[in-house]
Parts: sequence; structure tokens; C-alpha cells
Amino acid sequence: MTIYLHPRRLMRHKATIFAALLALGLSACAPAVSPTGINDPFEKQNRATHALNLKLDTYILRPLANKATHILPEPVFIGASNVANNIGLPGVVANDLLQAKLGPAVHNTLRFALNTTIGLGGLFDPATKMGAAAKETDFGETLSVWGVSEGAYIELPAYGPSTQRDAVGTVVDLVFDPLQLFIPKDKRWIGTFAQIAARIGDRGRYSETVDSILYDSADGYAQARLLYLENRRHTLGQTTAESEFEDPYAQ
Repeated sequence: MTIYLHPRRLMRHKATIFAALLALGLSACAPAVSPTGINDPFEKQNRATHALNLKLDTYILRPLANKATHILPEPVFIGASNVANNIGLPGVVANDLLQAKLGPAVHNTLRFALNTTIGLGGLFDPATKMGAAAKETDFGETLSVWGVSEGAYIELPAYGPSTQRDAVGTVVDLVFDPLQLFIPKDKRWIGTFAQIAARIGDRGRYSETVDSILYDSADGYAQARLLYLENRRHTLGQTTAESEFEDPYAQ
């Protein structure tokens, strides 16, 4: 049975959930403790999901990316990546504010304004040349700032490596996209198309690195897990070790 929610009711539900999440953040007293080691109690299920993701990459994403990047010039994918990143900036600003980081919030707001206007809707990236380079964040990091622990490692279908905390963050970032409130429904396909094109371009650009991890490693699952956790913890400032791993399912 399908349950239909009127848009106004849906917005009220979103507002209620958002208020609850905000209250949770305000009630947290300290950032999450820096994790160590690998916590993977769901390894059996994760490996099954990894096998599925590997098939998706083998039969769909990798051949599509290799063919597309050979046919289309690189600027096409750079433009798509620019548009996708620009569309996501209002969500980044929202997370900056939830983390009480006013400087980055102003910085990313300026970046969005410059790329949306001078950059023709984000197709180009003049903000970086003008000193407003990207400062990424997401709701997974917001949860970390609020004191939520990393949780167990999990691999998500199609999205790839994650943790329990970051999986929740991914869902929230998808659902609570501030820009969607202002984009007409018949124009929202542009953002989705840009994100897909950006992912295809990234898969082609980092083909050698991703292939070496997924196909050339003795245990591709363990290698991807280790490199993801190292990279994520470094991004959150929880370790000084930096990984060069590029997530093949990153948007």
C-alpha cells in the first residue's frame, strides 16, 4: 500500500525531524572520540554488498565511464562536476551552521553566489580563482561534531564504503537539501543528471587507482575498507595519516 503525503505535510514532517536533529546537536557536549582500529561486526553482510557493488562497477559503471571519457572531452565532466558541487553548496552551508562554523558558512555562501552568477549556474568555478576554494562538509561530520561516535563500518549498495554515522549523514544530506525548496520540480533533473555525469567522470579519471583497489588487491573489500576509514578520519581531523583513496562511488 502506498502512502501519499501532501507536500505541505511532508515539509512539516521534515521540519519536525530537522528540529529533533538540531536539538540533538545542541545537547551534545563534545566532539566524538577519535576512533581507532576497524569495527566491522557486519563483515559477512558487508562483503555480500561489496560483491554486488563490484558487479555494478564491472558491468555498468566502469565500462560506461571508460567509454564516455574516451568519447567526450574532459571539460564536459569538469563542468558536470562543477554544477553538482555548486548545487550541493547550500547543504554544505547548512552543515557549517549546524557545526557552529560561521567562517566556513560565510565562505561557502560567497562561493555559491560567485559560481551561481559569474560561473553561469555553477558550470564554471571562478570562486576558486578568486580565493574561495571548496571547503566541504556533510551531515556525517556534523554528527561527529555533535559527539556521535563513528559506529560500525558498513558498505552501502551503490554508494560503497561508509560507517553507521556517515550512512545516517548520507540519508539526511539527501533528504534535507535546502536548494530543492527553490528549484521547480521540472528542473530538478538537471542536478541529478550533473551528479551522475560527475560520478562517471570521476570513475574514468581515477580508473587506475580504483581498479588497483577493487580488482588488483588480494582482498579488495579489506583494502577499500581500510583506505576509506583512513581517509574519512583524516578528513574529520581525527588522525594525521592521509590516504590517497578515491571512493569509486563518491558523488
